[in-house]
Amino acid sequence: MGTITRGFANKILGNGEIDATGLTGSIPASNVDNTSVTNITSLPSSLEVIESTASDPSPAAIGTVWYNSTTATVKYQSLSSTGQWVTGGNISETKRWCGGGGTQTSAVMFGGKKNSPSVATNVTQEYDGTSWTSSGTLSTSRGAFQGTGTQTSALAAGGYTYDGASPEISFIVEEYDGTSWTSGGNLPTARYGSGHAGTQTSALLFGGSTPPATTRTNTTVAYNGTSWTSGGNLSQTRGGLVGAGTQTSALAAGGQNGVIYDITEEYNGSSWTSGGTMPTRRNAMGMAAGSASQTAAIVAGGETPDYPGGYSGVTDIYDGTSWTNQATMLTPRSQTGSGGTNSVNLVTFGGAPYVTQTEEFTSGEISVTRTVTTS
Repeated sequence: MGTITRGFANKILGNGEIDATGLTGSIPASNVDNTSVTNITSLPSSLEVIESTASDPSPAAIGTVWYNSTTATVKYQSLSSTGQWVTGGNISETKRWCGGGGTQTSAVMFGGKKNSPSVATNVTQEYDGTSWTSSGTLSTSRGAFQGTGTQTSALAAGGYTYDGASPEISFIVEEYDGTSWTSGGNLPTARYGSGHAGTQTSALLFGGSTPPATTRTNTTVAYNGTSWTSGGNLSQTRGGLVGAGTQTSALAAGGQNGVIYDITEEYNGSSWTSGGTMPTRRNAMGMAAGSASQTAAIVAGGETPDYPGGYSGVTDIYDGTSWTNQATMLTPRSQTGSGGTNSVNLVTFGGAPYVTQTEEFTSGEISVTRTVTTS
């Protein structure tokens, strides 16, 4: 073990001083408490330097290092400044293009397009941060809308029915009170794939596709809880975009119209102006519509320019000026439902390819477990 020159005493002198001279030799491992020794310069091979455990400790303090004997890996706990995605509870149906709203721990999901059979659904479920439970059903089954609002006050506007030989673009608006859906004021023009922002009684709808199905629009309409009025047009006509914010301070991101865009536009209640360009061109992403803001929003996933098959897991945060890349989704996908709070967290569910997964993202400096690797 070598010579120990400090940290131990062989006697206390009469004046109270510690005499630590002449200490040499080895200390048996059985006599050493790992947590109490701070000045050892070398250790016998029989003494463990880090804890060996069959599973990762939880919670683990920042700076903790351990050996996971089950996975045969050395791990440590550190801070992440780019956030982290974790798995949440699965939704009940495999589907995409469902609407959503609320927060990461109090979300609502409604409608969407099922995989088998390939029809729209009217199912509504609520999320408590762990699992989904069934609630009221939409009166008209449809998907391809973003949705906005909260778990107890959501709005489903427009969409696409997908059903039968004559699928239709919808102008139907429904309002959710946490238990059931009731009819709201119909859209002036049927549309799907639009961006949404605002609340159930003060909403904004922009872009998307109108009849016939391939006709994109740049129009904006505002809802007061009863009826819709026209607002300022988007600078770029497109569908498949996502939105966030309020009726007078909204954000529109991404989308496509023959090509997929990296465009961001900001709305002041009457007109749209250009915002920061997205790092990656994407369409049909997940974004927290009613709970995010024009200066603090998150987008995740989407379709990339090499779609089909080009599903993205990219996550970006907007600060009102520019986008910053964050951690990548566990399952890259597009056409998800979503809910969240500003740029702090996001929950996404369902999506294409047809999945039931729910994922939760938390931004900022958070504690994460990392694995030691070699190159």
